[in-house]
Amino acid sequence: MPHFVVVGAGECGARAAFALREKGFEGDITLIGAEPVAPYERPPLSKEGLVHAHEPKFVAALERYAEQGIDLRLGIDATDIDPTGKVVTLTDGERLSYDKLLLATGASARSFPGIAGTGERIRMLRSQADALALRAALLPGRHVAIIGGGFIGLELAATARRLGADATVIEGLPRVLKRGVPEAIAELITQRHRQEGVDIRCDETIVAVEEGTDSAIVRLASGKEISADLVLIGIGAQPNVALAEKAGLAIDNGIAVNERLETSAADVYAAGDCCSFPLALYGGRRVRLESWRNAQEQGTLAAANLLGAENSISAVPWFWSDQYDLTLQIAGLADGAATMLRRDLGEDAFILFHLDETGRLLAASGIGRGNAVARDIRLAEMLIAARICADPAALTASHVKLKSLLAV
Repeated sequence: MPHFVVVGAGECGARAAFALREKGFEGDITLIGAEPVAPYERPPLSKEGLVHAHEPKFVAALERYAEQGIDLRLGIDATDIDPTGKVVTLTDGERLSYDKLLLATGASARSFPGIAGTGERIRMLRSQADALALRAALLPGRHVAIIGGGFIGLELAATARRLGADATVIEGLPRVLKRGVPEAIAELITQRHRQEGVDIRCDETIVAVEEGTDSAIVRLASGKEISADLVLIGIGAQPNVALAEKAGLAIDNGIAVNERLETSAADVYAAGDCCSFPLALYGGRRVRLESWRNAQEQGTLAAANLLGAENSISAVPWFWSDQYDLTLQIAGLADGAATMLRRDLGEDAFILFHLDETGRLLAASGIGRGNAVARDIRLAEMLIAARICADPAALTASHVKLKSLLAV
């Protein structure tokens, strides 16, 4: 009976394990998870999940793993891989033989240079345990200083305000969301945060963070100091590649895989936040995506390819962020765009289309209240996948249905 091992019991690994059963695999499946809690979704941790941090949003009920014959090992990790002998060694010393191996090791919160580590008043957010500790500290009247004006930093600021805490966001670049989000959308988000009382400070260089008994001090190159009850580091994530690197697998901004999620070792695959891959839709450019949908899609794709399907990655990258009553959605990758067009959809709701020099749609960035942009972003995603060069006038005219452009 063949044995498939999945290292990493997050969204991607859990989805892959269930997808193997859905696709008819009758062999043994072992799912290894370093955390002591069943697989859960991470995006809510900085939003609704932080408000109600007592229990995460589980990928599936714990009993379903047993029902599906998935051997879920929690609170244990892999320390070594022998790709030649096809053996995984666990932290308790057990050696698991595998026929095929999937690495879904995810990513870890990126630490801030110069800060030795976290403490009672210096925190990061990546796990349910982090959320529980953070929730206990985010109390009404407390002041939190957030390092990083990207998605995670701003989501944490919005949640802090919802919980009644004061928030200061410190960003080293000239504006928030500098990487990957158009300025017009970033400006709208900045305004919304300031309306909620968030102090956003851009173009600031941090020279030191000092933790005291009663407060933490963030010292800036400008000579200013920010005193806070809590400092949150939210400057993104880095792929967990130590296990793969130790085994001699190719690394390139993550575990390097091909378009079928195969690593440089035979019968070893990688998927989700931990891997980088070539995206044919963008000329074979190697990318690494940290998103909930990508973790789901690659988990399912990996399962199919573990069973011999040889399917290639074809999904359009998609990201989203909820902050207050605003939802930001981005489909595609805007790098290399030559033109940007705007489609207005009502009050504080619009989509920016990013086209290359030939007029082909590369990406669409939208923002609005609730689901104001969801339908058009989904249609834009389909246009991007079809490599369509749409009429600019049609893209900007809100009365023209984007669905009609798919028939061109």
